[in-house]
Amino acid sequence: MEDVLGYDGRRVIVTGAASGMGEATARILVELGAEVMAVDIKPTAVEVAEFHQVDLRDKAAIEAAAAKVRTPVQAFFNCAGLPGPPFSDVDVMLVNFVGARHLIEQVLPKMADGSAIAYVASNAGLGWQQQLGTLTGLIDCEGFDAGKAWCEDHAEAIGGASAYAFSKQVINAWVASRAGGYLAKGVRLNCTNPGPTETPMMPFFHESYGKGIVDAAMGPLARYSTPEEQAWPLLFLNSPRLSYVTGEAFHVDGGFFGALQTGQVDFSNVSPAE
Repeated sequence: MEDVLGYDGRRVIVTGAASGMGEATARILVELGAEVMAVDIKPTAVEVAEFHQVDLRDKAAIEAAAAKVRTPVQAFFNCAGLPGPPFSDVDVMLVNFVGARHLIEQVLPKMADGSAIAYVASNAGLGWQQQLGTLTGLIDCEGFDAGKAWCEDHAEAIGGASAYAFSKQVINAWVASRAGGYLAKGVRLNCTNPGPTETPMMPFFHESYGKGIVDAAMGPLARYSTPEEQAWPLLFLNSPRLSYVTGEAFHVDGGFFGALQTGQVDFSNVSPAE
């Protein structure tokens, strides 16, 4: 495969590499010649250079894996996540944000100047700007323990609508607020906001929120994306070719965000469950 994005020989980390977007991202990176360190709670079928079994709810496991990371790391792809039920709200927050952020911060000193981080958020996190007062409370908690304690102490705020949506709002807000500080360390920080995607999480979303709600978020393309269609934008954001791009939220949603902003999406007739 032609490596126009510049990954050949670069050392990269991919979390959530056992399935879905993470698996697709790791596989493409291997095909491009990158040295891939995969992180997941389950083994990955991708022939990566290293695999580390890590539960992002476990501070000690995160730190043990980070200690094994060799310098320099040139790109970090955070694709790990939980969908919500049947997992607890705190578990969702730990995997989707608190634990993932802790791993990123543990690895940050080993990241080379000019490297980049791409974090999978979701269009479920739209509207984060209106929740910034609450989100900042968690963002400003430094470290795993403080972040976990905040989540345990703010169960009502997190679970009011959906812990999954709240976690994705936090990711968007964190990227926007911390990109400048990361850039000072020579690292770019961006996220993607995918629309509905055919991953192993999808049955959980259908069960929890209703297929009608999920289908309403497809956008003008009127179909779910594939994991590969989400992986390539991640690679694009972390490519050295995008050296002037940081603090951005890239909507990879089949046109949904644009349609929503221009009044073309109407949720009023969508049943919450089917």
